[in-house]
Amino acid sequence: MSDTLAKLEATIAARRKADPSTSYVAKLTGKGVGKIAQKVGEEATETIIAALSGDRAELVGEAADLLFHLLVLLAAKEVPLAEVLAELDRREGVSGIAEKAARKTD
Repeated sequence: MSDTLAKLEATIAARRKADPSTSYVAKLTGKGVGKIAQKVGEEATETIIAALSGDRAELVGEAADLLFHLLVLLAAKEVPLAEVLAELDRREGVSGIAEKAARKTD
């Protein structure tokens, strides 16, 4: 796992329990999973807009915001990033089309 992402995951875990008046993570966590998920959606939309605008610096910033909020959501649902990375490792070398077809249940 990236040292940066590992550090961020640890920081988020610590700040979830902080005073909401001094921690954005604690404040957002206190609003519940629905609000956190909404923020992930907003950041995803902003990332898409930045990608389409062609502004590289804006895309980098919005992608960072998206990753941050995704990690907050994962923490709220008690899903460690290592579990997500393990799923990506499991999918490595598998065609995206084949992987998606394997998920279909008929």
